[in-house]
Amino acid sequence: MRIRYLHTMVRVKDLDKTMQFFRLLGLEETRRTDNEKGRFTLVFMAPPGQPECPVELTYNWDGDDGLPSDSRHFGHLAYRVENIYDMCQRLQDAGVTINRPPRDGHMAFVRSPDNISIELLQEGDSLPPQEPWSSMKNTGHW
Repeated sequence: MRIRYLHTMVRVKDLDKTMQFFRLLGLEETRRTDNEKGRFTLVFMAPPGQPECPVELTYNWDGDDGLPSDSRHFGHLAYRVENIYDMCQRLQDAGVTINRPPRDGHMAFVRSPDNISIELLQEGDSLPPQEPWSSMKNTGHW
């Protein structure tokens, strides 16, 4: 039996703000569906050249208040990045809190506007420790 990864779906409250966040990570919109009858929009965003690895952003036009409380249960999305320090600086410069800084030159965590946990992993070997990251404390939870 064969299995193939399709996507990770997350519900979002503000589609534009969330898409802006994922663009900061380097993802681009690959597909969109607006369903007037169901009153929702699906936006698939993926790293350039990797359309087979999307995150599906689900936006319910009338909000999510009537959904079961566990509808947002979710671990995290993980993305490998070329330079973890550069990516964290780019996100921080745009106002994103670095919840778990890349003190080890290998791993960091941030959260999207919808509180989605995003793990960033350094491509290849860990980078040498670098300030301000190596002495930066955790903020919030990740």
